[in-house]
Amino acid sequence: MDSALLVSFPNASVGGNGWRRGNLNKSFSIRVSRSRAWDILERYCGVGSQQYLLKHHTRNTKEKSAFYRRHGKRLLVNATAGHPLESEPGAYNSKSIRNSIKNAIDAFYRFSRPHTVIGTALSIISVSLLAVENLSDFSPVFFTGVLEAVVAALFMNIYIVGLNQLSDIDIDKVNKPYLPLASGEYSVGTGIMIVTSFLILSFWLGWVVGSWPLFWALFISFVLGTAYSINLPLLRWKRSAVVAAMCILAVRAVIVQLAFFLHMQIHVYKRPAAFSRPLIFATAFMSFFSVVIALFKDIPDIDGDKIFGIRSFTVRLGQKRVFWICISLLEMAYGVAVLVGASSGFLTSKCITVLGHAILASILWNRAKSVDLNSKAAITTFYMFIWKLFYAEYLLIPLVR
Repeated sequence: MDSALLVSFPNASVGGNGWRRGNLNKSFSIRVSRSRAWDILERYCGVGSQQYLLKHHTRNTKEKSAFYRRHGKRLLVNATAGHPLESEPGAYNSKSIRNSIKNAIDAFYRFSRPHTVIGTALSIISVSLLAVENLSDFSPVFFTGVLEAVVAALFMNIYIVGLNQLSDIDIDKVNKPYLPLASGEYSVGTGIMIVTSFLILSFWLGWVVGSWPLFWALFISFVLGTAYSINLPLLRWKRSAVVAAMCILAVRAVIVQLAFFLHMQIHVYKRPAAFSRPLIFATAFMSFFSVVIALFKDIPDIDGDKIFGIRSFTVRLGQKRVFWICISLLEMAYGVAVLVGASSGFLTSKCITVLGHAILASILWNRAKSVDLNSKAAITTFYMFIWKLFYAEYLLIPLVR
């Protein structure tokens, strides 16, 4: 005959073949068959305990009921969580750990601004390929040199974007509320710890490698990135639209191209410094692209910039005007790239660079005409598209000869 298994908070009681509960806020009970509960408890306690249970708790109904009550609280954990009573508590601990790890990775992913991480890695790899003169240059020394440069630069990249978030918490609550510091997932102390750690790691690696072009690239990036963001007298250069654009141009267009090329040319290959035609093209083209990124990144952030007195070009000139200035600059850059490709003495290089840049210019124009400038989501999506064009250009640059 069925009996009641009460797994409840205080104030509930068992009696006879039924059950009753007191105040709903203070008690909770579950009715299951006695035979079913017995099977559950046996599996819950494990094989080793089953023999003990059979020996000591099968003599009479009263003993079984007492046993159920002793294990009630543990069953309640599963019941109130909405899980089956027979589930193993270790499964929930494991799931909780997995969720915590997943959330931590996701928060750091957003904190690191992955589009800038990808851009930094691709640009260094692309520029490093410009130093390759023949197939024998693809040696372990080459790959080691590229890895050293990429890792050190990524550490510095995380420092720079992290410091910017630390300095812009209030602005990001308006413009980018999904970032960990703005959303409260990271405390200020956590943010400081992360950026300090990555700054130290970046300089340490640059020093250990022993490449002066690499070390100076890291140092200049540190100075400009700090001056751009940190709110101190004569600093926080992002408040000035022109100075902010110059900072981004200096890092993305000049330092990345020249310093990392020299790292490969001088430190890795032990060759004298030489500025080749592809390197000059890469520097000039990325100067245009860096200005576009510097201008366009502020278009979706106009609301927060207005509130906190950031006098960006978008605030001063308006979203539509700055948007089409950016498109015009990129189309001009692609036009120049087509001419440079057409002048190449290598047929393969000529075909790929001319066709590649023409296709990218066409895609850009068609996408730009369909953007709703009244939608922040549409503008942000298009900004991410510009970063994809940035990545694509670094795939083409090594083919310019």
